Amino acid sequence: MQKVLSFIGILVASSLTIALSPYYMSNWNISDDYNIRFSGRGAEGTFKGLQGTVDFDPQNLSNARMDVQVDVKTIDTGNSTKNRHAKGDSWFDAAKYPLIKFRSKRFARSSSGYVVTGDLTLHGTTKEVRIPFTFSERTNGGLFEGKFNVNREEYGIEGPLFSFTVAEEFEIELRVPVSE
Repeated sequence: MQKVLSFIGILVASSLTIALSPYYMSNWNISDDYNIRFSGRGAEGTFKGLQGTVDFDPQNLSNARMDVQVDVKTIDTGNSTKNRHAKGDSWFDAAKYPLIKFRSKRFARSSSGYVVTGDLTLHGTTKEVRIPFTFSERTNGGLFEGKFNVNREEYGIEGPLFSFTVAEEFEIELRVPVSE
């Protein structure tokens, strides 16, 4: 009888561990010293104002998720005139489209780390993108780093008459430290 009760106890404990495993996901807080850089011919700079939810455990990718956004008004090109133009209706139109959003759909391992596939919403247009990234654990936290490209014209960002002086495609570089 004692063996049967012990076996039942092990089954119950195992079942609870499996059932509750999604709740043990690491819910990360985005640290203030993150960096979102964009670069392309004619324009480069950074964005601030990153907020959102990052749930990621390298051992449990099926339950990982990212739902983040950045405030368009935080764009910084290093030039106040360019910043004003970038926020204006010819480019990002920050008054009408104040946020850039990313919501993950799925995560996968890759030869160099991970890939997250999700919806990027920019300038009122949503497109599926793949973002390759690495994740390194650190004391009481971790670091996400990734790079991907965005074609501004695919998101309806045409620019003014002389927009041909600015690249269509931009490299986005992310360095996002997180803490528990």
